[in-house]
Amino acid sequence: MKKQKPSYLNFNNSDYHWKPNIDYRLHPEKYRVGKGEQGVLICEPYKSEIGKFWRFKTPDIAKESSEKIFELFENYLSQDDFVGADMARKYLQMGFTRARRYCNYKGGKKYDADNNYNVLEKGTGDPQKAISAAIFYEKWQKAEADPQYAFMKKKWKEEKG
Repeated sequence: MKKQKPSYLNFNNSDYHWKPNIDYRLHPEKYRVGKGEQGVLICEPYKSEIGKFWRFKTPDIAKESSEKIFELFENYLSQDDFVGADMARKYLQMGFTRARRYCNYKGGKKYDADNNYNVLEKGTGDPQKAISAAIFYEKWQKAEADPQYAFMKKKWKEEKG
């Protein structure tokens, strides 16, 4: 297995584009799409609006959570709020990735901090989280495929990054 360490060990906060002291609704021009889920736990007020619904403990909870977040996604689109829609999409993606992490690794811990951050044994997690992950995956892909969102995202990346 490839030797890897978590990226947060060498994280440089000053180089990170997303900042917690910016209201991204008031200053959407400062928002960047980025890769994957970047900025999802920082960008206010969206973090507070969406994050309170983000849960994946059981498949039933994941279904309710993903439906609510997708509803927010659609609401942001109806308001032409790309930043909100992109943040909701990121929460759907993060629902998938985090649920998979908890499925693959007991307690969601991938690295052993007490053993030079070696990767722990895979397949020790909760198999129910695979169902939660699949639920979020479906909504995430539906959001990505939305024509209005895809158009807004392409335009945003061309104009703002």
